[in-house]
Amino acid sequence: MGDISGIIKAIQDIMRKDVGVDGDAQRIGQMVWMFFLKILDDREVELELIDDDFKSALPEHLRWRNWAANREGLTGDGLYDFVQNTLFPKLKLSVQVQGPQREQALIIQRVFADAYNYMKSGTLLRQVINKINEVNFNNKDDWHTFGGIYEQILRDLQSAGNAGEFYTPRALTKFIVNRVDPKLDEIVFDPACGTGGFLTCTIDHKKEHYAKTSADRKKLNKTIRGVEKKPLPFMLCMTNMILHGIDSPSNIKLDNTLARPYKDYGEKDRVHCIITNPPFGGMEEDGIEQNFPAGLRTRETADLFMAVIIKLLKKHGRAAVVLPDGFLFGEGKKTTLKEMLLYECNLHTIVRLPNGVFAPYTGIKTNILFFTKGEPTRDVWFYEHPYPKGVKTYNKSKPMRFEEFQPEIDWWGDEANGFKTRKETNQAWKRSVEYLEERGFNFDDKNPYEELKKNLNPDDLLLEHRESQADIQKLRDQLKSILADALYGGRP
Repeated sequence: MGDISGIIKAIQDIMRKDVGVDGDAQRIGQMVWMFFLKILDDREVELELIDDDFKSALPEHLRWRNWAANREGLTGDGLYDFVQNTLFPKLKLSVQVQGPQREQALIIQRVFADAYNYMKSGTLLRQVINKINEVNFNNKDDWHTFGGIYEQILRDLQSAGNAGEFYTPRALTKFIVNRVDPKLDEIVFDPACGTGGFLTCTIDHKKEHYAKTSADRKKLNKTIRGVEKKPLPFMLCMTNMILHGIDSPSNIKLDNTLARPYKDYGEKDRVHCIITNPPFGGMEEDGIEQNFPAGLRTRETADLFMAVIIKLLKKHGRAAVVLPDGFLFGEGKKTTLKEMLLYECNLHTIVRLPNGVFAPYTGIKTNILFFTKGEPTRDVWFYEHPYPKGVKTYNKSKPMRFEEFQPEIDWWGDEANGFKTRKETNQAWKRSVEYLEERGFNFDDKNPYEELKKNLNPDDLLLEHRESQADIQKLRDQLKSILADALYGGRP
């Protein structure tokens, strides 16, 4: 398969010739439902090899292989008529299938409920289909490129004006999941799962460390939960789940986590692990804040998510949340949430990330908060993640790499013994709860080593000395002037 960005660009160039597709958002929507059906079909090829009794949830004539796979197959008006008047109406219909296929049929119906065929030219539609057929999602090399596909799509979503869809770098998701270390039977929830980056990383982690048998993998499938409120990322997430072996991802919901009243969340909703990068910098729609008690009521999206995250953790449940600097130094409702983190949870680690982690989506500086519910915090450890040697900022040619986090992993220690092995270093320092209380719950703490290093820099010291000498000379001149006025009445 060729370069994935090249394939995406070729598909978009074909779509631009179609009079029915208006703008990036429609091009992306068109592309996503087509990739979904292709990936579903490739997955079914694999399932047919391992299960003699496998039966697709789709009628035979709607399966990708039977109307799209043949390069010389249906095209022109015939293809357009089939997609517009047969494929879409059937996929949007209420599910009548019974038996083991029903759950997947419901998934497909849910995915296509908000999908549309925008293309008017069956000839151009065939050209797009043939480009998509260049990718074989049963080939491991092509399989891994799906991350590149949705990364590219998210970039395009951003340029299409759909702000707030930030692609979390794979290196970062892998580090976070590695540190939370969800076990096989632990439920992992992402309340704003987007395209499913954290959830797929969790699946990979569990498969690598804990899911060794087919029974283990079935158990794993039941432990992955997510909610996404936007149809397009939701469809990408469902596709991503299927690619990762969860053929009926019924625990991924198209919904808004914040739309459910805070008081309605009970014990049955609590989970072992929450790993997420919630939307920040935006405001929720009118009325959503009324779902929360007065002390937590705000329209700031990230703050509302933090309130829900703390609520939904089981006792001893673990969380890792990506948040902007503004949460660390913010006041008002943010202070209330930070008090909850210190007094209801063990906020044991804040990893301070460098600028550029989420470029080009945003330049906002971010942090990862790691905490466990059920025991109050005694000390908060801060770790300032540096750029790798020779890197001044992250970009496409110099992306963040998982290997960069090895120093944190080596330093981390074990929460079971209170992180006894942790030591303060040039990158790591510890602050007591009392220290943070005295600062008015301002968690925007600077690296004391960097401050000290700056203070001990010879050039800085020399400059400070010069400035202080100049100040002293000014005082001398002022004193001379005062004495002259007193002794000589202003005469020299």
